[in-house]
Amino acid sequence: MSTTTPLSQRKALVLFSGGQDSTTCLAWALDRFDHVETLGFDYGQRHHVELTCRLNVLRELRAQFPAWRDRLGEDHVLDLRLLSQISDTAMTDERAIEMQANGLPNTFVPGRNLLFLSFAATLAYRREASVLVGGMCETDYSGYPDCRDNTLKALQVALSLGLDGPMTIETPLMFLTKAETWALSDGLGGPLLNALIIDHTHTCYLGDRSHQHPWGWGCGTCPACVLRATGYEAWLTA
Repeated sequence: MSTTTPLSQRKALVLFSGGQDSTTCLAWALDRFDHVETLGFDYGQRHHVELTCRLNVLRELRAQFPAWRDRLGEDHVLDLRLLSQISDTAMTDERAIEMQANGLPNTFVPGRNLLFLSFAATLAYRREASVLVGGMCETDYSGYPDCRDNTLKALQVALSLGLDGPMTIETPLMFLTKAETWALSDGLGGPLLNALIIDHTHTCYLGDRSHQHPWGWGCGTCPACVLRATGYEAWLTA
């Protein structure tokens, strides 16, 4: 018989980078769960500025959305800089972003989401939460294999077995286009939430916070910026 502490289905842990997708997922979770905590990772990412941006987003969410304020709990950051030591990618090194021979962009960090969700499950277990929420998507994405629905379903089974209790991985954006992601955030928090996303979140792979566009801050040319910009335009004209 298991002697583990029961995990709450009403408590969620959101993998929160401070970008558009994870901010939308955080709003989605705050709209559904009684208690929501957030988790960020310092893995030596080139766009390290996101770690500052995520704190700004949390501050603004608490200030601008009083209905969510009491549901938004503790924020956590884990040091996973070892990942950058064993990776060889444009996400962790200063190099040009390009496609590789295997068909994947060199921004792909092998095993990143697998590690993130494993560590998140460990933290969630300690915090007595049974739901992990992540912004992985296989519709508008860069082809990363650890963003695919089948990958995450398999990982959900493994985590639940390994923890001897249900650990659910929720991916609200899995089958949405980027335009539909803008529409989702608009539906959750209206123009106020989308303005917050434009002003305070960070997506640019190069960490550029010096150029402001109608869709937010960034270099405007890296794959993350292009995807965000085209999605924004498609949402506006839908």
